[in-house]
Amino acid sequence: MIWVDYAILAIIGLSALISIWRGLIREVLSLLAWILAILVAVTFMRPLADLLTPYISVPSARLIIAFMALFIATLLCGALINFIIGKLVMSSGLSGTDRVLGIVFGTARGALVVGVLVLMARLTPLPQDPWWEQSVLLGRFEAMALWLRSYLPPEVAAYFTF
Repeated sequence: MIWVDYAILAIIGLSALISIWRGLIREVLSLLAWILAILVAVTFMRPLADLLTPYISVPSARLIIAFMALFIATLLCGALINFIIGKLVMSSGLSGTDRVLGIVFGTARGALVVGVLVLMARLTPLPQDPWWEQSVLLGRFEAMALWLRSYLPPEVAAYFTF
């Protein structure tokens, strides 16, 4: 194993550690809050930007401020809900099970992050470096990156060569 293999293990291990500390329910709720924040911001930024017209004259600034306000407000609401549900889980006695399942979630998330990083590395000359071929783990994550590429729109997937 070489340095990149240790970096891959560190990413997956750190993700698993964070998830064991927070637990599955809080991790899933956090992920859902991020997804919802993006959806809310993208869906409602134009109507909010229109309401900001009397106060902000630059259209691009209105859109950015509207997006950020909606995104942050939704994340804060999600964090509050996450906090309350997290306290309920702790008091219910499910925290041990929640944390063990959190390890599984965190490990999967870490592996997915590595897969996305390997996919993004395909846009660079990194895969031609000698250490890429010497890595024990990169080959497995290239298979994951290839699988991830199959879910991209064809015009985007064409940029990623394998």
